[in-house]
Amino acid sequence: MQTPTINRLESRLGGVTIDGRPHQLGVWAIFGLRLLMGWVMLAAGWSKLVGDFSAYGYLANVDPASPASAIFGAMAANGTLMAAVDVIVPVTQVLIGVALLAGAFVRLAALGASIQMVMFYFGSWDVAGGLVNDQLVYAAVFLALGALAAGRILGVDRYLESHPIVERYPKLRYLLG
Repeated sequence: MQTPTINRLESRLGGVTIDGRPHQLGVWAIFGLRLLMGWVMLAAGWSKLVGDFSAYGYLANVDPASPASAIFGAMAANGTLMAAVDVIVPVTQVLIGVALLAGAFVRLAALGASIQMVMFYFGSWDVAGGLVNDQLVYAAVFLALGALAAGRILGVDRYLESHPIVERYPKLRYLLG
């Protein structure tokens, strides 16, 4: 008879060790969160692709108090850049959503989603209620999904990691998980 494995989390950083034992239902929570966030991104991107989307109004009207207001204003003033942004935002959101739903290249998708959410955070600079808003929370959730290797849980990443090319190029594991 096999001895059951004990779930254990442990990390050491700066001389401090943190450890814990997550509940076995945690794997279902991670899986559910990955699917939920995948659906959120897929729906957001798809609605932009099939709708009349332009980032111009968003970028041109960033609160002047935002640390990114100058760069966002410059982006809005450049027609070529605006045309690119109007394609990049919805396409990356759809790709991130599909990747999260499939559990494929989750770390790469989570990083891309986090970067996008941080950009949205600076674009929707409303710190009257504090520095934390929904975009910042989304960024943290995406980072957590990447850190927890959520793609290994009922996802394609679990199988991709055993592919011979990953054995040959182990750094690819940074994109998977």
